[in-house]
Amino acid sequence: MSTRLTTCLLLALVIAGCRSRDVEKDLTITDVHTGWYDVGIVNGQNKLVPSISLKLKNVSPEGIARFQINAVFKRLDGENKEWDSHFVRGIGPDGLAPGAKGGELVLRSDRGYTGSEPRLQMLQNKAFIDAKVEVFGKHGSNLWVKLGEFKIDRQLLAE
Repeated sequence: MSTRLTTCLLLALVIAGCRSRDVEKDLTITDVHTGWYDVGIVNGQNKLVPSISLKLKNVSPEGIARFQINAVFKRLDGENKEWDSHFVRGIGPDGLAPGAKGGELVLRSDRGYTGSEPRLQMLQNKAFIDAKVEVFGKHGSNLWVKLGEFKIDRQLLAE
């Protein structure tokens, strides 16, 4: 086999392995839990931030690797503006086999609410504004795709 043909075959294999995937068809979000994470005391005040934990399931007939997630947190104040976001690698280079479910991913906002009152009372305060999180995914050179939207439950999370 000629060197040129071998090089072409290797290049074709590399390109095929690097193709971008349709994440909205290949992955589903499962095991979703939302709430307000207790960060602890910050500058002498209790701090709560919106949090989501989830798992990814590969519903395609092929393995998938190197998948990114971006969680965009928004307050439900009628403005629909981004409050904060959290970016993570959802699936690493080892990949996720067909039908397999990945480990738990936890995404939290750095922004939240602070107050001097006890944490549970903070959640019940009449000035408290609820939040939601929009979860986006991306594989390869494809654009970000919205995979789900979840209201942040008014529950206190310790972990």
